[in-house]
Amino acid sequence: MRNIRLLIEYDGTNYAGWQWQKNDKTIQETLAKAVGQVVQEPVKIYGAGRTDAGVHALGQVANFQTHSNIPSERLLLAINFYLPHDITIKDAADVPESFHAQYCAVSKVYRYALFNDWIRTSLCRNFCYVCGFQLNVDKMLDAAQYLIGTHDFTSFTTKALQEKNRIRTVKRLEIKKEGKYLYFTVEADGFLYNMVRSIVGTLIEVGRGKIAVENVKDILDSKNRNLAGPTAPAKGLCLMEVKYT
Repeated sequence: MRNIRLLIEYDGTNYAGWQWQKNDKTIQETLAKAVGQVVQEPVKIYGAGRTDAGVHALGQVANFQTHSNIPSERLLLAINFYLPHDITIKDAADVPESFHAQYCAVSKVYRYALFNDWIRTSLCRNFCYVCGFQLNVDKMLDAAQYLIGTHDFTSFTTKALQEKNRIRTVKRLEIKKEGKYLYFTVEADGFLYNMVRSIVGTLIEVGRGKIAVENVKDILDSKNRNLAGPTAPAKGLCLMEVKYT
């Protein structure tokens, strides 16, 4: 039995997220059907992260097991043939049987794109959040420092009761301004449901002057989602990279 690792890029606009659902079209289901057509057997796709509806990926990682003897470089081309154009396999490789896309990952890197202008963008409308408010980026950067490190992120998830362990380690939280765009890059050992989007929504409120910089620590310590900012829209979020040892 071979174990194949896939590197995947997708536009999540028309999907109900990564994870298989009964009544909605998902990335995992679409990918499993395409792979199955190529290897001529049912396969189960294991993804590194369960991106939500409307969230995109440049560096999603998945793996599947197969009896097929088709070389990995041919698998790459064949699977892409059966996939819609908003999902693309960028690499396929044989890996040890012990490799699991989710459980072997040591960290994931997400980027959130915000278009900071009161006039909307048409070309990038599905890949960024248009925010017309004037934002103080320096204050947002100061507030972000409170979220770096190992913390209980209950205040930054919309499904706290479904998560037994809400401790996560944020290794990096950067904000960069490029023209009218703000890019939030967050790297952590794992993420709670809507965690990145809740963090971004809170930092936007800091930039607007609605939440004081020092209050972000109080929000984190409170473990109360109601005190944090709103959840930023899904379309601005992209899974950039999954890191392994």
